Amino acid sequence: MARVLLVGEIHEAGLARLRTEPGLEIVRLAEERRAEIAEALAAADAVIVRTAPLPGEAIRAAPRLQVIAKHGVGVDNIDLSAATARGIPVAVTATANATSVAEFAFAQILALAKLAAKMDAAVRAGDWAARHRLVPIELAGKTLGIVGFGRIGRRVARRALAFEMRVLVHDPYVPAEAVLAAGCEPVERLEDALAATDVVTLHCPLTAETRGLIDRQRLARLPPGAFLVNTARGGIVDEAALAEALRSGRLAGAALDVTVREPLPADDPLLAVPNLLLSPHVAGVTAESARRMALEAAENILAGLAGRLDPAVVVNGEVLR
Repeated sequence: MARVLLVGEIHEAGLARLRTEPGLEIVRLAEERRAEIAEALAAADAVIVRTAPLPGEAIRAAPRLQVIAKHGVGVDNIDLSAATARGIPVAVTATANATSVAEFAFAQILALAKLAAKMDAAVRAGDWAARHRLVPIELAGKTLGIVGFGRIGRRVARRALAFEMRVLVHDPYVPAEAVLAAGCEPVERLEDALAATDVVTLHCPLTAETRGLIDRQRLARLPPGAFLVNTARGGIVDEAALAEALRSGRLAGAALDVTVREPLPADDPLLAVPNLLLSPHVAGVTAESARRMALEAAENILAGLAGRLDPAVVVNGEVLR
């Protein structure tokens, strides 16, 4: 009997799919019980994981492990090199939450442009006169910079174009022809893209290359009054530099769905930063995407155990060869 370890909660549809498969034992472990992951993983043939870490030592000490299924697309919580060294494929739910994240990112862009949080706070405080002080902007005619032009970035671009925005794209791994075909403008240097945008939105993975990508110097390239939205990963942005730019008023606002520390502790300096919209890493979570991710993760487990994983969903594809 194959044992599937589930770390964290997933939609019932995914559990139901696993339960229909004969010969599977499902072991569930809450994400908060991280100290117990290594012991549980050591007896597992497969694992579905959300945001809890899968460190290298735990992967190396799991002799039966055949496949790791990420509930989502970011694999920065998984020691990919350890999995690859063991020949263990790491599969993601490649398209399940792309629309959810794109919608959320664009919703945050709209919320920043229309001063939604400030308007709400003013009305609740009985400050109706705020309508004369708070002046939103229109997105039509503004320039959106997209960093990362994968499944999510392309969906954000389509929404921006529908709002009559000019869209610049920086992604060194996407051919300029593909960007042009999407109705956008490719920009080779990130600094040039930032300098020309009214809003920048991040849709790249967290890797050694992108960690700290939006640092103090690159934030300084953004025009005064610009907005920044990050629904990718917290480590991509220098949070201290962003807080400084917001406090000084040089940037008009920012929205972070992801942060370096998650959850944010009560004493985190970000909580006191003005003009900053915070959300608890929920951009990819909707009623629809939760079901899709659970089902895709379950299918990836079954395919991995059967040795028939689709290479398109495996981030360390070399193990399949």
